[in-house]
Amino acid sequence: TVNIHPSCGSIVSEQLGHLTPELPPYVMIPRQVPGTDSAYLGVAHKPFETLSDPATHEPFQLQNFSLVEGISDRRFGDRKSLLRNFDRFRRGVDQSGQLDAISDFQKQAYGILSSDRARRAFDLDAEPRALRERYGFIERYNPMDPRRCSASAFCQRLVLGRRLVEAGVRLVTVDCRWWDTHVEGVDSMKNGFLPRWDQSFSALIEDMHDRGLLETTMVVAWGEFGRTPKLNATNGRDHYPNVFSAVVAGGPVQGGRVVGSSDSKGAYPLNNPKSPQDVLATVYRHLGIDPHKHYLDHSGRPIATLPFGKPIEELG
Repeated sequence: TVNIHPSCGSIVSEQLGHLTPELPPYVMIPRQVPGTDSAYLGVAHKPFETLSDPATHEPFQLQNFSLVEGISDRRFGDRKSLLRNFDRFRRGVDQSGQLDAISDFQKQAYGILSSDRARRAFDLDAEPRALRERYGFIERYNPMDPRRCSASAFCQRLVLGRRLVEAGVRLVTVDCRWWDTHVEGVDSMKNGFLPRWDQSFSALIEDMHDRGLLETTMVVAWGEFGRTPKLNATNGRDHYPNVFSAVVAGGPVQGGRVVGSSDSKGAYPLNNPKSPQDVLATVYRHLGIDPHKHYLDHSGRPIATLPFGKPIEELG
């Protein structure tokens, strides 16, 4: 699926830029999923993908994160100079501005390759074993299907996400795909996914609080839709966009409150419903993003950052 509009992370990258020059402003763990791309903002604001997964690669090591064997720092510098000379000729005939975006992306890549700070931020082995176990199991899951996310994978992805926030990445998205429970969903949720989720997510919140990160960092846990109120024929639940919820913590959010409600069957909103746009408006306000800023899409039409939605005032 191709993004029609830029993702939240790409908007953050474009409006706020780098918090620290050695690290990308927007990171996706482990790889992009539909809805996380930069669309008409260009390649400079695509997410940096770790690709390697904290649970499937032990020790965890990013792909293409250091100079390959045989390429010295001097040779790397010579290659950069040669590329700049080629780009100087190409820029003279480029009318789209895409080359400038690519140049920004290249600068980001150069910074990552040459930065010890970036390597330290992604060094999951620097975390104490006891803390990693506090988040959840350190174990590999079935590598035959890397598109799926096991509970153990998600636990360690959260540890890496916290490290990146602490190092200066503005927005981190951690992907987890447990929730597509069309078959035997009750058992898998009760005995597998939910206990691991409770452990890892609570560990993240406690860890960030202990480090003083929650005061300035907003944590949002949500999905793309809910699940059907009724079980299907295979004891699972199917896609259901009418009602779903999100957990929001940190930043200006006052904890210990529930905003809105559904009916007794979880089928329809009952009181004070909020939209996904409202959640995004809340995030943007916390980050200082201008939701009314317009961008030109590929057709030259002006598109607002967030055409709809209002911050959720009940969160504080």
